[in-house]
Formats: sequence, C-alpha cells, structure tokens
Amino acid sequence: MMTVDEIMMLLTEALPQARVEIEDLRGDGNHYAVTVESPSFVGLSLVDQHRTVFAALQGRVGGVLRGLTLTTIVPPLGDES
Repeated sequence: MMTVDEIMMLLTEALPQARVEIEDLRGDGNHYAVTVESPSFVGLSLVDQHRTVFAALQGRVGGVLRGLTLTTIVPPLGDES
C-alpha cells in the first residue's frame, strides 16, 4: 500500500516542474489514477512519458502500488506555470 503523499513525493522529486493529480480509486491505497503534466515530456513518445513516471515511482508499480491508471500530458508551448 502507498499513500497519496508518498506517490506525490516521488513524482515531484523526479519531475520538479510537474503538475500532479492523484485519485485513490477504491479508497484502499492500492489503486490510483494519476495525471502528470510535465515539460519533461516534450519530445517524448507516450511510451517514454510513461516510462519516465514508472522510473520516478522506483519499481513500486505492480508491487506495493498494485493498480495505476496513468495519464501524461505535455504542456502547451509557452506555458511557463
């Protein structure tokens, strides 16, 4: 089981400019929907964007974190926020 705070910490440490939204889908700490918008994704394929997020989660997906629905977003050009 992982908490929202643990997931947020791992993602924001690895992707400091990212906007991250996390929803506990079942209230069990095992199944989350995560949306990550990051300038780090510019020029990456969708597969590589997901690999970047999985790497940030340090091998926990499929183990401690049993279920993850992942959405990645490349911010629009010129979005400085």
